[in-house]
Amino acid sequence: MNIELEKSELLKLLAETNDESIIASIKKIFSTQKKDFWDELTEEQQDILNESLEQYERGEYSSFDEFIKPHL
Repeated sequence: MNIELEKSELLKLLAETNDESIIASIKKIFSTQKKDFWDELTEEQQDILNESLEQYERGEYSSFDEFIKPHL
């Protein structure tokens, strides 16, 4: 896929349309992409992830092999 050609073709299609729903849909796609997943998490989920990171930084973790061994 030639990305520059694809972008050029999309620009041409966008310039030629007067369909407001298409323009609104494209704007929605771009605004959705800019969201940070972190902002979508609840405060509780953020706290859990922060605690997990702190545990990792303190060396409180095990390898996958250590974790899975008792379950085999």
